[in-house]
Amino acid sequence: MGTGDLLTGAATACLGAAAWLAGGWHSGVRRARAVLAEGGTGVAGTPPPVLRVAELLARARGRLGFEWWSPAAGLVLALLGASVLPLVAGVAGVPVLRRTRLAATGRRARERRQEAVLGLCGALAGEVRAGRQPGEALRAAERDSGGLGDAQAAVLAAARFGGDVPGALAVAAGQPGAEGLRGLAACWRVAVDQGAGLAAGLDRLEGALRAERDQRSDLRAQLAGARATAVMLAGLPVLGLLLGVALGSDPLHVLLHTGAGLGCLLAGGLLEALGVWWVARIVRGAEEIS
Repeated sequence: MGTGDLLTGAATACLGAAAWLAGGWHSGVRRARAVLAEGGTGVAGTPPPVLRVAELLARARGRLGFEWWSPAAGLVLALLGASVLPLVAGVAGVPVLRRTRLAATGRRARERRQEAVLGLCGALAGEVRAGRQPGEALRAAERDSGGLGDAQAAVLAAARFGGDVPGALAVAAGQPGAEGLRGLAACWRVAVDQGAGLAAGLDRLEGALRAERDQRSDLRAQLAGARATAVMLAGLPVLGLLLGVALGSDPLHVLLHTGAGLGCLLAGGLLEALGVWWVARIVRGAEEIS
């Protein structure tokens, strides 16, 4: 088997792994479980070997982040190119990819918390209009929304026993994505100290939070082009390798075993990293301004 066939097979395996990471594996596991449950050949009470392997791989996917595919891909390229450099690069990419994954996870958690705070404000306004006292209304609204997060016990205790509810809400607002609780604390303080309508203030607060959410959604849609550019930049080296294989050359040998190839590899890697960093910086700057 030639190097071109090996690279083509490796590319196919990488595409399959990407589909697996995207979630397709779970549907395959479910189909296999259904088929084998109907007519499997395993011993009674013992899962068939294929199903056991599928479950183990699915469990590994849940425990390991996608950053561990970087050294796996580096190992494949190291074997194909008979050089240790791809493996070293793959290992070096693990902390970068882990940081990216954790940042994405934190962003999703922050967005869920923002939605929960928005739901808390709307539910609390409805409970107050229904005639409940603020403390009782807060407990009922929190059961429906979960907007207080980790500070739920402290805030509800303050509301139940006549404590400093605005202060507890201000502390709870320190959680990522819970900044809207500062507005709720201000509404609560004004309603208690000056006798203003709590429901009316909550309606205005909910409207402001909803407008901020819509603005973030519009900005995310406008930045989709910049994100697509970053993805395209990250995928260009793979496309170049496949193009070289299609032309009948041996790009891995040239890049890893010749002086000119090593120089091109170093320069290309630096330019690639600079391009992706620059696009990511533009996106982060736009998000911070908003």
